[in-house]
Amino acid sequence: MCGIVGYIGKKEAYPILINGLKRLEYRGYDSAGIALINGETNIYKSIGRVSELEKHVEGKNIKGSVGMAHTRWATHGVPSDANAHPHQSQGGYFTLIHNGIIENYNPLKTKLQKNGYVFKSETDTEVLVNLIEFFYLKGDLTPEIAIKLALEKVIGAYGLVISCSVTPQTLYAARKGSPLVIGLGNEEYFIASDASPIIEHTKSVIYLENNHLAIIEKNQLTLKSVDNYMLEPKVQELDLDIGQIEKGGYEHFMLKEIFEQPDSILDTFRGRVASDFKSIKLGGLHKVMPQLLAAKKITIIACGTSWHAGLLGEYLIEEYARIPVEVEYGSEFRYRNPIIEKDDVILAISQSGETADTLAAIDIAQRAGATVIGICNVVGSSIPRATVAGVYTHAGPEIGVASTKAFTTQVMVLTMMALEIGRRKATISQEQFEATTRAIVDIPNQIKEILLKNEELKEIAKVYATINDFLYLGRGYNFPVALEGALKLKEISYIHAEGYPAGEMKHGPIALIDEKMPIVVIATKDQFYEKILSNMQEVKARKGKVIAIATKGDLLMNQTADHVFELPETSPALVPILATIPLQLLAYHIAVLRGCDVDQPRNLAKSVTVE
Repeated sequence: MCGIVGYIGKKEAYPILINGLKRLEYRGYDSAGIALINGETNIYKSIGRVSELEKHVEGKNIKGSVGMAHTRWATHGVPSDANAHPHQSQGGYFTLIHNGIIENYNPLKTKLQKNGYVFKSETDTEVLVNLIEFFYLKGDLTPEIAIKLALEKVIGAYGLVISCSVTPQTLYAARKGSPLVIGLGNEEYFIASDASPIIEHTKSVIYLENNHLAIIEKNQLTLKSVDNYMLEPKVQELDLDIGQIEKGGYEHFMLKEIFEQPDSILDTFRGRVASDFKSIKLGGLHKVMPQLLAAKKITIIACGTSWHAGLLGEYLIEEYARIPVEVEYGSEFRYRNPIIEKDDVILAISQSGETADTLAAIDIAQRAGATVIGICNVVGSSIPRATVAGVYTHAGPEIGVASTKAFTTQVMVLTMMALEIGRRKATISQEQFEATTRAIVDIPNQIKEILLKNEELKEIAKVYATINDFLYLGRGYNFPVALEGALKLKEISYIHAEGYPAGEMKHGPIALIDEKMPIVVIATKDQFYEKILSNMQEVKARKGKVIAIATKGDLLMNQTADHVFELPETSPALVPILATIPLQLLAYHIAVLRGCDVDQPRNLAKSVTVE
C-alpha cells in the first residue's frame, strides 16, 4: 500500500523522485523519505506528508543522479521518522525501500540480533535490509546474490528498490505480490509502484512479475528470476495521459472523478453495445463465454467498494442470466475451505488490479481448476495478468482514495455481462434486452443532469455536516447502493454510517432512530416503492430525518421526506448507477464542511496490497 519510486540516469534525481512521491501519495501518507546517491548515500526522512519532507530537505545536499523515495502507509511500527523509509543496513552497505509485508520478520530479526545487529526501527523492512547485508558480508558475495539469498528466506509480499554502496551506479528492483513497474527512457530508468510517476517521462514500461529481479544501470537493464534464470523483458506502451492524473481545476481529485463519470461510463460501454442495441460485445470474454453460459455457479470475489459492485452483480446475473451467484470478501475466501468445482466461474473485481486478498483468492480458485476472469480498471496490473480472461472498465486513473467512478464503471460492466449472458441463454427476452441497452446509452447524459444539481446536495450537506451517525436504506438493487453510500460517508468524513436493507430496519436499527438521526433512503419507483414508503413512514413516526433519493416527478415523496433529490427515470437495473452519484456528492460536501482531507482520508490508502 506504500508508494515507491526510483531513478537512475543522467538527470538530477531529486526533482523526479519528489514529484513521483506526490503522484503516489494516495498509496500512503504517514511518512516519507528519500535517498540520494552521489559518492555517498544521503537519506532524509520525515513524518507526515511529502510536503513535510520537502521542507525537511531544504538547504541539504540533494545532489545525485541515482536515488529512491518512499511514501508510507504504516504496517509494522507507528508513523515516525525512525520507521519511515528508506532503511539502511547496520554497516551502511545497503539502502532499501519496500512496499509489502515480511511475515516472518520476527524470527529473522531474532537471528540477526544474535549475530550482533541492533535495530533502530520497529519495521519489518529494516530486518530485510540487514538480512541482505548479513548474507553479503558472511559469504563474500556480490550484492545481487546476497539479495537473492535474502529473498529466498523471507515469507510475505514485497516491491523493493535496493542500492549497494559498492555498486553506487546500480539499482536493484524485486517484486513478489506488491506491484512494480519500470519505465524506460533515454539512458535512464524510472521505477515505481504504478505508472503515475512515470507517464510524464516515458510511455515504455516493463511490469515486473512475481519473483523477478531487475538489475538496473544507467544504460542497461538485466532481468532475472530470483532463482537466477535470465528473462526477456516485455516492453509495453502506457495508455495514459498526464492530464488524467492532475486535478484539472477541481478542488479535489474526488470531485473531479465524480464529475468525470459521464465520460467514464461512456468509455465503459462505447464499442461494446451494438449500434442496433441487439447485442453486447465484451471482447475480453470471448474465449470464456462457453464457460459462462454453462456455469452452474458464479462466485464473485472482491473487497470494499468492489464488493458492493459484486453484490449488485449477484442481483443482476441472477435476474437476467439465472445463474446462482455468491459474493465473497477476498479476505474471507482465502482463509476458509471454499467449495470450488471445475465448472464454476470465479469473477474477481478490483479497481487497482493489485488487491492482495483478491489475488490470493484467484490463486486458490485456479488451483481448484475453476475458470477465473477479472474486472479491473488498471491496464497491465496483476489481476488481468493472473486471470484467463476479463473486462477492463476504462474508468481512467482514480487518484482519490475513496472510489467513485471505478464503482459505477464496475457496475456498468456487470450489467452488460448479465444482459449478454441472459440474451444468449434466452433467460431475458430480446425486447427487454434492447430496452435496457437503449437505457444504457442514455446514462451519461442522465448523470450530467444529476451533476447540474450539485448545489442542491451542498445545501442538504450543510444541514447534516455536524451529525455523527447516519443510516442508509434501500431494497433490491438499491440495497448495495445504500451500503456504498454509507461507506463513502464514513471513509471521507469519519461519520459513523451503516447501510441496511430497508426491510431489516425493524430488526434492530430502528432502535437508533430519533430526531437527531438522518436516514438516507433510496426510494425510486420500482416494485418495492410501496414498501419503501412504509419504511419511511416508520422513520418519520419516530421523528427521524429522511433524505430521499427519488424518481423525477414523484410528488408523493415530497410529502413524506424532509429532503428529496430527484433522479431521471431509467431501467430499474440502471438506477444504482444514477443513485450512487448524489450519495457520492453528499458525502463529499459533508466531508469538506467538516474540514476533512477528502482525497487522503486518515488511515486509508488507495491500493490495498497487504493483508
